[in-house]
Amino acid sequence: MSGGFDEITIFGGNSNPQLVEQICDYLGLRQGRAEVFKFSNDNTFVRIGESVRQHDVFVVQSFSTPVNDSIMEMLIMIDTLTRASAGRITAVIPYYGYGRTDKKDQPRVPITARLVAKLVVQAGADRVLTVDLHAGQIQGFFDIPVDELSAMFLGAQYFVEKRLERPVVVSPDLGNTKRARNFAEILDAPLAIIEKRRIGNRDKSEVLNLIGSVEGRQVVIVDDEIDTAGSICQAADVCVANGAEEVYATCIHPVFSGPAVDRLAASVFKEVVVTNTVPVPPEKQFDKLTVISVAGILGESIQRIHAGASVSSVYRSVGPYQSRMPLSVQVGSVGGDGLE
Repeated sequence: MSGGFDEITIFGGNSNPQLVEQICDYLGLRQGRAEVFKFSNDNTFVRIGESVRQHDVFVVQSFSTPVNDSIMEMLIMIDTLTRASAGRITAVIPYYGYGRTDKKDQPRVPITARLVAKLVVQAGADRVLTVDLHAGQIQGFFDIPVDELSAMFLGAQYFVEKRLERPVVVSPDLGNTKRARNFAEILDAPLAIIEKRRIGNRDKSEVLNLIGSVEGRQVVIVDDEIDTAGSICQAADVCVANGAEEVYATCIHPVFSGPAVDRLAASVFKEVVVTNTVPVPPEKQFDKLTVISVAGILGESIQRIHAGASVSSVYRSVGPYQSRMPLSVQVGSVGGDGLE
C-alpha cells in the first residue's frame, strides 16, 4: 500500500550527496534528476529534470556548512516541487542547523530554530523527517507532522560490540543527561555527569564538577553534536584526571567547525565515533575517526512513511542493511553494525 500517492522519488541538495546515494541504494531506487546550482550573482537555482506529478517526494538535505546555502537549497527545491504538482513532499533533514537557537535564553535574541521551521512549512513541505534534534521542543515549531529518529542506538550498538570490560557513560553537561542515560542503559553501564557553565556566546565553558566515578574505567562521552570540540575535549581531560583508563567520544552530528579536528586529533580520545548526518570531507578526517551511516534508518523510515506504516519500529528492521553497509573511516572500512 502506498498511502494514496504514486511512486516514491528521492531528491537531494548539495549538502550531503553521499548520504543521498546510500539512501537510494537502500531503497533500490535511482536518485531523482535535479540541477541545483548558483548563478554568478550568487542566486540559487533549481530545475527538476523529470515529472513528479502526484509522486511521493522526499528531499534530503542536511542543514550543514554552508548552513544558509543548504537551507535555501531545501526551500527552493520544495517550492519547485510544489509548483511541479508533487503529491506529497517530505523534507528529510538529517541535521537541523540552528537547532541550538531554540529558546530566548538572553534578552533581545531570536528563536531561529522556529523561524527555519516556519520557512520549511511555508515553502510547501507536508511533513518532516529528521534525526536527533538538539531540543525536543523543536518538533512543535512545525505545523506539519514531524518524525524524529534517533541514531544514538547505532553508536551504542557499536560500543556494545567492542565489549569494553568496565565501561562508564559520561554526559558532558547536564542538558544531555537523558540521552547519555539511554545510551548507558544499552551498554548496561553506570552514568557520570560533568557539570559546567558556559561563558557568554563564544563557545567557551568552564568545567565545575564531575558527578560520579570514572576511575579505572573505559569512558564513553556521549553528546548530540561536536562543534568546535572544546567542551568534549575538556570533558575528556577531566575524566583522565579522575583516573579513567581509556576515553572514547561519540556523537550524532559531527559539525567539526573551527579547531575541532586539530583538537580531536591531539586529544586523549582513543576513538571518536560519529554518524554521517553531517558529511565529513577528507580534510576533516583523522586516524581516530569512525563514521557510521544513518542511511539504513532513514531509508527504512522513508519506505514506511510512503507505505503509511509505523515508523517507530524502524530500529528492528534495518539490521540486514547495516550489516552489509560499510562504515566510512579514514583508514579504511569496517564492518557494519547488525541490530537486534
